[in-house]
Parts: sequence; structure tokens; C-alpha cells
Amino acid sequence: MTLPHTGRALAEAAPVPYWLDRPERPDPLPPLHGTHTADLLVVGGGYSGLWAALLAKRDDPARDVLLVEAGTCGWAASGRNGGFCAASLTHGLANGVDRFPGEIDQLEWLGRQNLNDIAATVEAYGIDCDFERTGELAVAVEPYQLAGLASDAELARRYGHDVRLLDADEVRAEVDSPTYLGGMWDRDRVAMLDPAKLAWGLRRACLDEGVRIHEHTRVTGLRRDGAALRAATAGGRDAAPGAVRARQVVLATNAFPPLLRRLRAWLVPVYDYALMTEPLTPAQRDAVGWRNRQGLADTGNQFHYYRITGDGRILFGGYDAVYHYGNRVAPELEQRPATFTALAEHFFTTFPQLEGLRFSHRWGGVIDTCTRFCPFFGTAYDGRLAYAAGFTGLGVGATRFGARVMLDLLSGEETPLTRLDLVRSTPLPFPPEPVRAAGINLTRWSLARADAREGRRDLWLRTLDRLGLGFDS
Repeated sequence: MTLPHTGRALAEAAPVPYWLDRPERPDPLPPLHGTHTADLLVVGGGYSGLWAALLAKRDDPARDVLLVEAGTCGWAASGRNGGFCAASLTHGLANGVDRFPGEIDQLEWLGRQNLNDIAATVEAYGIDCDFERTGELAVAVEPYQLAGLASDAELARRYGHDVRLLDADEVRAEVDSPTYLGGMWDRDRVAMLDPAKLAWGLRRACLDEGVRIHEHTRVTGLRRDGAALRAATAGGRDAAPGAVRARQVVLATNAFPPLLRRLRAWLVPVYDYALMTEPLTPAQRDAVGWRNRQGLADTGNQFHYYRITGDGRILFGGYDAVYHYGNRVAPELEQRPATFTALAEHFFTTFPQLEGLRFSHRWGGVIDTCTRFCPFFGTAYDGRLAYAAGFTGLGVGATRFGARVMLDLLSGEETPLTRLDLVRSTPLPFPPEPVRAAGINLTRWSLARADAREGRRDLWLRTLDRLGLGFDS
């Protein structure tokens, strides 16, 4: 049953991402007209594409880099996420140990260095994105989850993580919720930031370094053109079709319908949803504590993630991860009232002392997931095109690493990164429809059932575990 105050709290929430609904949003750049040439064409203006363009220019300032984006830079997943910038390149340490045991030490070092490099870039370019190395607090909200936290802490310490296990009183001293039974604070491998401001800052850095950027320019096809590739483009309503002839291409289109057919087997687009509250009053802030400003997540299969923003709001998201038949992606799927109502109810269960607080924004967006939950990489057109995809919600940090990998792949030379099994291997494919939708929806049902049965996984989930497949909310 929907609680009456939940409806009131959602009544005036704007149906747009909070991060993108602010006056700091830069004016759009003009679409591409006519035919152009470039040394490197970057398709996609999210984090992956922006990092690739910036690093390419930093590697070689004389390199002519052109970036095209179908919307505006950062409008999709890069501007709609929770702002958790993690050092992990493998969607968590346990997933990395399971899938890449022979190189997990190297991947852990690379992930930490990648996070340090993001921090250095933010400082060097003066990117005002509220970057804070607060760490992340994982909380147990059911008794059975406490053993999992202890196991996670033991594994993390084995690999040198600065983690601290907290009992119920200690975790509530950090963030006060009657639902918390314990917690694990990973204090050095997660930073919190403003995701849209990071995207806008990277866009400005690219322009300052000489990258040419055209927004509202969609690539409609790719083909060979002698020793180069030709990308056909479509601009705004008044723009004639255009084209770019480039020696090399970076494909950074995330979960959107890929220009390479092979990617359809490895990727599914999944909708994730979030709420943002109005700013908390000083009394409300005192009621929850949260003075160390950690990112938070509970440890259920259908988990919630939440954080406090620079202006004192609370973002509360996750729980539902919704797939639509046939890899469907459409603007109308960004609003899902049933999920917003569930999130609001869960929010007030977590923080009953905040009853009366209202939500200012509600939104959803699509993320790209694959069966191994962490990015995969590859090339096409005889090495002239490189791609990275499958970040599964942890792309804020890992996309910079992915951009570095794509540029190494385009170099045609073997490097320490291109030798990684993470880079050389590919995930198991998803089955075609209708088996794809049936399998994903059965998995979601089984995950919810496991949460209701003290974490006990049914035969379907155990089979997926054995096969190395799965679906992570």
C-alpha cells in the first residue's frame, strides 16, 4: 500500500535529471554541416568519448580530433548517474577476483592509479565538480547480510584496501537509519562527484586542447573509404546530412543501438531510476548525521545507492533495473511511476526522521550491461575502430581507463594494457529474443525472491553463477 506522505513527497518532483536541470549547463555547440576530415573521430560525448578525445590530444597535440554527439555532451548516462567514482575496473573486487584471478593485483593497481589520474585532471583543468574522496559505506539491512560484509572486508584487506567494519551503533553514528545493522566503510577507493559538472568540465577541457566538438550530430552509418573510415551524420532539423572521413574512430555510444552489429550480442540496455530531495534543513541534517559524506549502498541483490550532494540534497536510486524487450531504448521509458513510488517508500523507511521532506526531481536513464558486469573492448575495420562498452553502472571512473585502452588498441602496438586478459577477452553473449527477455526477467524475479528469503539463491541463480552469466541490479 502506498503511504499517503509518499504521494505528497513526489507530487512536485520535476521529471528530469537534477544534475542537468541547472543554470550551469553550457549552451549547445552547433551540429556538423558538410563533409569533414579528421585524424580521429570520436562518436559519443559521454565520459568515454570525452576522455578519449582529451587523452588523444594530450598524447599528440597535433592530432586532429573531432567529436560528435547525438544530443549534448553528458546528457545520457554520464549526466544522470549517482556520482560514485570508484577505483574498481571490474565492478567490485569480488567480481574481479572471480573473473581475472591471474591479473587482479595489476587491475587493482591500475584502478587506483586511474582514480588518482582523474583527481589530477580535475585539479589541473579546474573542473568544479565537487570531487571528494569520501569512500563508500556498504550497509547491512538484514541480519544475513552481516556475514557477507565480514567476508567482503576480509577480501578487501587481503588486497590492501583501507576498510573498517562497523557494528550497528558505529554505522548509525556515521549515518543514522534504524534499518542499519552493520556496515563496511571502504575509505580510499571511491570518490563522490557531480556527474554533469564532470562531463561539462571535460567538454571544456577538450575544447581548450583543440578538440572540435559538434553536438546534435548523430552518426547514422560507418563504412570503409580507402585507407580511412567514413561516418555518415545527421544533424538537427535544419541541417543537411554530413560526413566525416577519419583515419581512426573511437566508438563510445554506451547502451544506445550500436553501429557495430557484433555489440548487440554482448550488450543489453537497462533502465535505472533515481530521486533527488530538496535541500535538507540544518535540523534534518543533524537528524541523519552523514558528516563524512560517504556514498552509501545497501547489500541486497536489488540494492539502493544514495549520497548527499554538495548543496545538501539526498540522491536515492537503484533497486529496479528494468529491461525492455528487443533492447528497446526510448525517452518515454525514463519515467516509471511505480518505481518512483517504491523508491520514495524505501527512502522514508530508511530515514523516517525525514518525513515531510519532498523530492525535487525524478528521472531514469539507460546503462549498458554485459554478462561479466565490467567493460569489454575490441577493434573493427582492420584496427581502425576501437570500442569499449559494458560498464554496468560503474563507468564514472572506469571510462577513463577504457578510453586509454581504446587509444592503445588504435596504436596497433602491444602495450601493458592491451596484453590484459580483461582487454583481450569478451563476455559471454546474451541469447537472442525472446529468450533474452525471458531470461532477464526470470533473473530479476529470482533476485527479488532471494532478497525475501535471507539471500538464498534458487536453482536458476545458482545455474547462472556456474555459467558465469547473470544480471546485476
